[in-house]
Amino acid sequence: MRIAVAEDSVLLREGLVRILEFFGHRVVVSVGTAVELVAGVRGTGVDLVVTDVRMPPGHGDEGLRAALELRRERPDLPVLVLSQYVEQTYAAELLRSDSAGVGYLLKDRVGDLEALASAVRQVAGGGTVVDPQVVRQLLARNRERPALGRLTAREVEVLGLMAQGHSNTAIAHDLAVSEAAVAKHIGNVFAKLDLPVAPQTHRRVLAVLAYLREAP
Repeated sequence: MRIAVAEDSVLLREGLVRILEFFGHRVVVSVGTAVELVAGVRGTGVDLVVTDVRMPPGHGDEGLRAALELRRERPDLPVLVLSQYVEQTYAAELLRSDSAGVGYLLKDRVGDLEALASAVRQVAGGGTVVDPQVVRQLLARNRERPALGRLTAREVEVLGLMAQGHSNTAIAHDLAVSEAAVAKHIGNVFAKLDLPVAPQTHRRVLAVLAYLREAP
């Protein structure tokens, strides 16, 4: 894939470039500011954007704002956002996007090469990847909200693992239950979140997004 990387730390940016190139990708945009990111992506066709949340000049949410701006212009553009800390508001804002192909990871994950490579593949393929630590905090924060109020404790647990990108097999292993039990829980989640079977929809992604969008 052709990838754009935006990170104001030169050391981390070069590390990301090397990792992505190690897995066979081409980094065609490598910049240190949000303004450069927007200009670079507009001037170069890319398949994926990897960006930090906090970037110059204000070191606030410039990186996230740039990513959202680019997605408004090109809704199918996959974006993987990296953050130093769990910033629930920023994660929720990214996940409120109407289309899939988004990811939010803590920078600690960059050291896990396979996890990063997997996240890149999933996001580029239209999936949704959320750091497990972010999921745990959003789960705790949203526990009393209406949609979750219709789910059992086990269904909430299964939904949290789904949000982390776990397959049915992985969920069954983590919870020490059968895959049939996991499939039943997921079916209940779909029903309670009003996600009927429909052409050209991915109910697994929609369930995660419908839930995570409830974060304030």
